[in-house]
Amino acid sequence: MECCSIQISSPLSSSVLNLQGSSSPYDRKFSNKSLHPWLPSSPLPKPFLQLNDRPQSFVSRKSLASHSSRTKSRSISAEAAKQSWDFGRFLKTIYFFNGPPSPAKFFEFLIEKLSSPSPSKPEKAMDTSGIILVAGATGGVGRRVVDILQKKGFPVRVLVRNEEKARRMLGPDIDLIVGDITKESTLVPECFKGVRKVINAVSVIVGPKEGDTPDRAKYSQGIKFFEPEIKGDSPEMVEYIGMKNLINAVKESVGLRKGKLLFGFEDNNLRELAWGALDDVVMGGVSESTFQIDLTGSEVGGPAGVFKGVVSTANNGGFTSIRTKNFSVPEDVSAYEGLELRLKGDGRRYKLIIRTSRNWDTVGYTASFDTVADQWQSIRLPFSSLRPIFRARTVSDAPPFDPTSVISLQLMFSKFEYDGKLNPTFVEGAFQLPLSSIRTYIKDPICSRFVHVSSAGVTRPERPGLDLSKQPPAVRLNKELGFILTFKLKV
Repeated sequence: MECCSIQISSPLSSSVLNLQGSSSPYDRKFSNKSLHPWLPSSPLPKPFLQLNDRPQSFVSRKSLASHSSRTKSRSISAEAAKQSWDFGRFLKTIYFFNGPPSPAKFFEFLIEKLSSPSPSKPEKAMDTSGIILVAGATGGVGRRVVDILQKKGFPVRVLVRNEEKARRMLGPDIDLIVGDITKESTLVPECFKGVRKVINAVSVIVGPKEGDTPDRAKYSQGIKFFEPEIKGDSPEMVEYIGMKNLINAVKESVGLRKGKLLFGFEDNNLRELAWGALDDVVMGGVSESTFQIDLTGSEVGGPAGVFKGVVSTANNGGFTSIRTKNFSVPEDVSAYEGLELRLKGDGRRYKLIIRTSRNWDTVGYTASFDTVADQWQSIRLPFSSLRPIFRARTVSDAPPFDPTSVISLQLMFSKFEYDGKLNPTFVEGAFQLPLSSIRTYIKDPICSRFVHVSSAGVTRPERPGLDLSKQPPAVRLNKELGFILTFKLKV
């Protein structure tokens, strides 16, 4: 947002409202005068807006003369020759995003501030991106995969059932997760943070019915020298259910080809977000916008959101926006390259602002985009193009954008660009921007991110006309081995 603090005062009392809260070391850099989200950090030049019992110096002489008989009534007046400011809408904006001021929260905040240390520098998260996960890493194939990846210098994490065995085979410093793909509860998604590719070498265990040596010497001779059977979990449990469990556990980290829907209509479901208007009323302006769902507003006649309103430069304003409430759980979009907006343009330039902090008035990672009038289009905004902006100014020493912790989204139409530049498409008056979806995307070409190493590539065992006598043992013995290939192919 362009500006977001305001001071309201009267000659007899000082009543203060502010839209800003700041708790991180970095945010304190911008609001070091603020003790609490409801106290001002950078009030606008005085006089800006005054709640008065009698006329003040910034009210016009004409206004003084005409209203002198009502000086005892409390009123809110804007500067001379400017439009009236809607104090009620200002309060409504505050309440939507922050709720009413709470004395209890104020004292809780003070206690927290006084009791907790204030580090001089923000903590820098460890970079764990680009990890390759190898599942089944202690098996014959898995061990070789890990060895090749490590020799090539790739960061590797392994998924194993037995930690002691894994460290003995792969080294004491191996990065590992202990889990079992047949037990969904052991595959905690948090453990897969940073994983970008998966090589799955998990398979059922096949061995001689009469048993084998500890180093599986009989098995190594080949299946033609022994009568095989499944040892342990069944093919259905490992090759089908286990695979589905693993895919579900890693899909947030690895990413989906079609992207992750943040807002919009998909599979007969509407993914809604709690949008609220955040206009220049917070700095005394009169622009006004809203966000509504049009059930037939999309290009295919389905639901779409509509960001619309009237923008005005009166009272030194000039922007409208809609912003989501903070997400209860941060969105992790680190598996993707950026966000894609599907919208119907109006020829204007807008901004998308992404925040990674729960604080109200803090840096927003911002990208501007142009639209084509009366045309549905897909706007792709790479995360690499986002600029750290605070009140329309670039923050050169801001932390890099963290895609693992998206807290809120904001769409804005503004007179201002960045660092004093103006929006070349800005026009006062009504505007309307239909928006059918916001989703993440993976840029082309899309390379495989989940590789399943399996003997299922030989052939389909139930293929009509198949001569089993000419097929390898895995196909000939499919039925005897619990339909091992059938379940491998079922996924």
